[in-house]
Amino acid sequence: MNGPGKQVRLGKGLGALLGDYVETPALEDKARSLEVSSIGPNPQQPRRAFSESELEQLAESIKENGLLQPLLVRPVPGKSGRYELVAGERRLRAIRKLGWAHVPALTRDVSDDTLLVLALVENLQREALSPMEEAQGYQALVAQHGLSHADIARSVGKGRSTVANMVRLLHLPGSVRALVDSGELSAGHARALLTVSSVTHLIDLARRAVREGWSVRELETRARVASPIKKKRHMNTSAKRRGPVLRALEQELRELLATKVNVKPGKNDTGVIEIPFYNDEDFERVFELIAGREPSEVVS
Repeated sequence: MNGPGKQVRLGKGLGALLGDYVETPALEDKARSLEVSSIGPNPQQPRRAFSESELEQLAESIKENGLLQPLLVRPVPGKSGRYELVAGERRLRAIRKLGWAHVPALTRDVSDDTLLVLALVENLQREALSPMEEAQGYQALVAQHGLSHADIARSVGKGRSTVANMVRLLHLPGSVRALVDSGELSAGHARALLTVSSVTHLIDLARRAVREGWSVRELETRARVASPIKKKRHMNTSAKRRGPVLRALEQELRELLATKVNVKPGKNDTGVIEIPFYNDEDFERVFELIAGREPSEVVS
């Protein structure tokens, strides 16, 4: 990917999408047979969980009908005869289940910057990502590729607020993220929990929601009770005292850092920027975005 100006449009289909990132002549080349053992995974693959039953069904379909769409791979630099997957993770896993020694594939040089975009969009098209996987994919596009939430929204065909709300799920405590990852809580439940300021109360509500089978609406109601209205009014009043430029810059910082940055103006053009973090991992993420360096480079 060459920068924010490159847009992905999901409605075009993955084949057309690849044409946005991979030169057209490569896609017109005939697929060639590669050893399955020579193909490694896409290191930018956002999807971590693959349903065994779905892979079994896909393997059976491929066994009966053949592989209708070849894999797309790229050569591994400095390793002759080795390849990394660009698109087709489920197909490759199914083929391995079948025990195939060779598989048809298109080979093309693809930059590191492109791998995450293609993998993310391929999974979004198939609605294959969990909420947390989707959120982490979006955040990686922000952190690794410098895209804003608006850029990502245009790329994946979703609203900016949808993308921003998904990224906010990464602010949840680890135990709650695990409940979302496992499917015990939905993305709607998770978004309702984000309104709770007390981490202890947030975790308690999450566990009760799972244990008692609360609907999203029920959890929203209980989360509102846990969040003082007075504080919200104070924040709104504070926001009104700030000019449109300050509010716009604050919003840009929130999108860049994927956390609720607060810019508090003081006297004589002074002020304070508050950047909250929610655990050690989140602090390291924010530090890396601000400093452009990994924490391990500073603290050995």
